[in-house]
Amino acid sequence: MDWDLRHTLREPRDGETTLVIHTGAFPAEGEDCDATFIRRAYHLGWKRFICYGYRGQRFCGCGLSKGSDGVRIDVYDSPGDYLASGIDGLEMVVHGNGQDQIGQIIKSGKLVIYGDVGQTFMYGAKGGEVYVMGNAAGRPLINAVGSPKVVINGTCLDYLAESFMAGDPLKGGGFVVLNGIRFDAIGKIVNQDTPYPGSNLFSLASGGAIYVRDPFKKVVPDQLNGGELVGLSPEDWRLILPFLKENERLFGISVENDLLKVNGEARPYHEVYRKVQAVPLDVLSKAPVSLEEWGEDWKDEVGADRFQVDLN
Repeated sequence: MDWDLRHTLREPRDGETTLVIHTGAFPAEGEDCDATFIRRAYHLGWKRFICYGYRGQRFCGCGLSKGSDGVRIDVYDSPGDYLASGIDGLEMVVHGNGQDQIGQIIKSGKLVIYGDVGQTFMYGAKGGEVYVMGNAAGRPLINAVGSPKVVINGTCLDYLAESFMAGDPLKGGGFVVLNGIRFDAIGKIVNQDTPYPGSNLFSLASGGAIYVRDPFKKVVPDQLNGGELVGLSPEDWRLILPFLKENERLFGISVENDLLKVNGEARPYHEVYRKVQAVPLDVLSKAPVSLEEWGEDWKDEVGADRFQVDLN
């Protein structure tokens, strides 16, 4: 299916399972864009999509609404901004790099990126399971709430998970795993110079956690703004291990042979990973009006039971 054949779109017949779409001639956005075309096809009964030929078209995967579980979209070439934003159940696999604003306000579903992602990745995300083979640019997961589970195998520039409000990760809340690795010229997995080069890591966060692969203790408290570095507990490791195993299945990054080896030697998880967790913030006690506007739901979002905050 392509731009010229778009008017022939119909429901799947006789065991047809996959709709292949060449997106190159579709406009970047608007009523006639490929994202709208995919939505139309979904409502006709299509659930498996292979989309290729992208030249910056935006919003792929948007608009399928709640209940899109079982839908899978494979994306090739050069998709544009806002890909997978607002998805609620579907699975999307990007076979290359993504652009800016990917995965904003995700509610549920799965997103796999075989490359890097751009600015403000997963802004305001509420859930979902996301795996990035490479790096994220600046300001990923700002204002995320709920229970997003994210593995970034590379690093990111700055402001990772600023104002993160994802509850207690050990009680179903959200978290980010930052592995700080890369593939060299021959495909060997090596450490980046530092797992996190920027500032404002977990800045002003009130919930959630970041699990950083940092065997050489290169991340320092001065890079934080309101969080604290602590060791991993057995409960933390049991929480993130299934996601690292799925990460291994997707990208071939072995937990035992890559992530838990340091200079060729096997190390226990608590010598390799560190946890950045939220601490009580004075700013919360200074904003009773804004918190009241949230109603009772804010307590679940930020894990308020962990803090002694006077709202009166």
